Amino acid sequence: MNSESANALPHEPRLNRELRAMLQTQRVAALGTLNNEGKPFVSMVPFAIEPQTGALIIHVSLLAPHTRNLLSDPAVSVMVMQSEMPGEPVHALPRVSLDGIAARLQPDSASWQAARSAYLGRFPDAQIMTELGDFSFVAITVTQARQVAGFGSARPLEPEDITSVLKPR
Repeated sequence: MNSESANALPHEPRLNRELRAMLQTQRVAALGTLNNEGKPFVSMVPFAIEPQTGALIIHVSLLAPHTRNLLSDPAVSVMVMQSEMPGEPVHALPRVSLDGIAARLQPDSASWQAARSAYLGRFPDAQIMTELGDFSFVAITVTQARQVAGFGSARPLEPEDITSVLKPR
């Protein structure tokens, strides 16, 4: 075996490659939480992916309803979708719904430092916000996912596919 084939990455299915590309290029997600009455609440959140754990990282204010909701009930859902393109049917927009468990990270812990690094790598202009006392990093560990890659192309993701698309190759 030559050194090129020894260093080659294993084959990655097309839908996984497309999903990975979408998660790397889209920076905003819809976050679904439940309030204390069990009613759904959806908000917009910028997100990053922490490469070691594959967790979605959000940076949220403790004053925001979605933060209070996820601290009360950590089960959340996140939707990331491809941007709309003029002339393209919106019903076929590629998207993924990621269900998971949210956990507020303790300031200055190793996981907080890793989350901060991943988040600022994607949003360097948010550096000043990371110094505000009412903001927290939250890691969302994805437990299940459903990808819609277009018309007639929808699938639940297997756990190994979730791990594959959320961790760097």
